[in-house]
Amino acid sequence: MTNSENIGALNNLRVIELGTELGAWCGKLLADMGANVIKIEPLSGDKSRTYEPFYQDVNDTENSLFWWHYNTNKQSVTIDIETDHGQKLVQELVAQSDVVLDSYTPGYLDSLGLGYEQLKTQNDSIIFAAVSFFGQNMPYSSYQMTDLTAVAFGGPAWSCGYDDHSIPPVRGGGNQGYQTACHFAMIAIMTALLYRLESGEGQFIDVNMHAALNVTTEGSSYNYLVNGGIVQRQTGRHAGIRPSAGTQIPGPGGRYLQVGFPARTEEQWFSLLAWLEEEGVLDDIGDYLSPPSRQSLAAGDEKTQEQLHLVMNAISKMAAEKDPVELFREAQNRGFQWGIVNTPEDVMEDPHFNARGFVVSVDHPEMDSTFRYPGAPYKFEKGQWSIRRRAPFLGEDNKSVLVGRLNLSESDFKRLSEEGVI
Repeated sequence: MTNSENIGALNNLRVIELGTELGAWCGKLLADMGANVIKIEPLSGDKSRTYEPFYQDVNDTENSLFWWHYNTNKQSVTIDIETDHGQKLVQELVAQSDVVLDSYTPGYLDSLGLGYEQLKTQNDSIIFAAVSFFGQNMPYSSYQMTDLTAVAFGGPAWSCGYDDHSIPPVRGGGNQGYQTACHFAMIAIMTALLYRLESGEGQFIDVNMHAALNVTTEGSSYNYLVNGGIVQRQTGRHAGIRPSAGTQIPGPGGRYLQVGFPARTEEQWFSLLAWLEEEGVLDDIGDYLSPPSRQSLAAGDEKTQEQLHLVMNAISKMAAEKDPVELFREAQNRGFQWGIVNTPEDVMEDPHFNARGFVVSVDHPEMDSTFRYPGAPYKFEKGQWSIRRRAPFLGEDNKSVLVGRLNLSESDFKRLSEEGVI
């Protein structure tokens, strides 16, 4: 177990999570900061329990690594919310909670008497955050998407890919579409909680995933809306209306170095030239003594382009002869914003990531084992992030929540179990 002694900033917050994997990242962000998040699952289990890959390739509802990752610190309670008894249990839980996180299709919870308007009669200070593909009452609200179709339709995929435009756009990995929507939901929930501290009032939050993705296309949408410019995909760098010089350089062993804009200040520029001269890879650059500016590059200045290509060719020569990791470290030591392109395995072994605590160990006592997980997405001075518990087994917390928190009698618990309500 990781950092169990730390107190999370949200340790007094009670959250009910209803829905699909669309909202799972938001629930995890809340739970890992200390909130008590109860994930309400159907009796058959959340669909994401069936997602590959599986631990040791054993297809089982408790073995999905997708489930493991997105549901740390949560509690699992199984309730058939389409039954009268199930709906009553959810209403009673909400009456004792601060936040409801809903990622079902718009209108579904309303049809069961579990929408915001119905639930706020049980708890008028409840914050109800609905995360959906197109918003609650917007065009296409009833349409379904996946993370892949969402990042394509929302716009980010247009900016992601390679200089070779015969290669289709590339979807960012790791469910970035879902996670973008969840970050908007998390920010809105935190804002609503601050507002409630002053006003005592709850509120409804409508998170439109499509809109969230569209406003995070960096300059793509604005370039088009403001001046009709269409950005072009580029390998390993920001999309732009005018192509910029290549920055991703192969080294020995197939590893790539991400150079980026060679110098951001005049001091860096001359430091770079001196380094390249030390390595004996820089040809005579004549009177090109001033650092190339982004403005001159954007304007398509030929002299600037020629100068930049000459320096990039020198960097490529150096990279071809040196170990990429050593070159990356030397660049960092000299103050350059260069990076190494890592595989997921490389990331988990990266000394910098490990030094900042990105990789954490999580106990799985049922297996008498500990596994390494990706750690904190952020660090604060106070209110520590931590994984205190691995993702729950299906219905693992039924008794502790329904009997312990709702004071359901043992006989009623048994009866509802036999009736298939829980």
